[in-house]
Amino acid sequence: MSSSNRSLTGVAFATLLLIALMMGANHVAARFAFDSGVSVATAVLFRSGVTALVVLLILRVSGIGPWVPAGQRRPLLLVGALVAVQSLCLYASVARLPVALALLAFNAYPLWTALWARILYGERPEPQVLCAMPLILLGLALALDVSGAASGLGAAGHWGRIGAGVLFATAAAATFGCALVLTQHGTAGLDGRLRTASTMGIVAVVAAVVVLVQGGPSLPQAPVGWWGLAGLTVLYGTAFTVMFTVLPRLGVVGNSAIMNVEPIFALVLAWLLLNQTIAPMQVVGGLLVVAAVMWLGLRRR
Repeated sequence: MSSSNRSLTGVAFATLLLIALMMGANHVAARFAFDSGVSVATAVLFRSGVTALVVLLILRVSGIGPWVPAGQRRPLLLVGALVAVQSLCLYASVARLPVALALLAFNAYPLWTALWARILYGERPEPQVLCAMPLILLGLALALDVSGAASGLGAAGHWGRIGAGVLFATAAAATFGCALVLTQHGTAGLDGRLRTASTMGIVAVVAAVVVLVQGGPSLPQAPVGWWGLAGLTVLYGTAFTVMFTVLPRLGVVGNSAIMNVEPIFALVLAWLLLNQTIAPMQVVGGLLVVAAVMWLGLRRR
């Protein structure tokens, strides 16, 4: 029986939730780093560079050489560049918005995936995707408080405060959706660990260039910032390592949408550690987005 068809065990389910928790905590740790003077590019450089090195070490131990077939090199380079943009934009959003709202806006990426598949490969979106679109958009409208009613600032004042962060999150969702489509069509059959190491290596190189253009790394100005930088690096690296080395053995490929509860974990952690709160109606909108995205990910194909 293929791994994607096995029933989800308790260990596998707990592992998926743990990955979602680590990914949510990674963004909360990033906010501590940003508030202490760390630049977005510096955070991405540390996170992606360490992750690439760890996965390369796993490949070496597994006896898998770092060779990519000639026909897949160009798509892989493009995917890496897109993920680099996605990483920089998402962290830029986290630096400007409450963590949970940044992740919720990013969680619209399934809509972008369907759009890019239509534009690039002429694939018609599945009926379930069309049904989920209005639910996700409604959830985002509630979560982001588009009218400014929950914030009490009115639409103009509210969007003046959150507009840049939402734009960065939207750009992250759009580039990630495109990267997913290109990964499916351009790098099919490539070992997931090799694809991850290559992608993270490219992201690290792009981030290093941005850091150099900015005059060098912007390091934390306080101890809490160092903890945040270390936390986001360890949490992100660990989550990705588990995702691409342990999950295939647990047979959870078809259930990975469970990890989309990440914004919920981020919401709770940001409330506990950063004192970030959002209005009850925004929470309802967030739950609607998460539920719709999980339904899309868990649907039978």
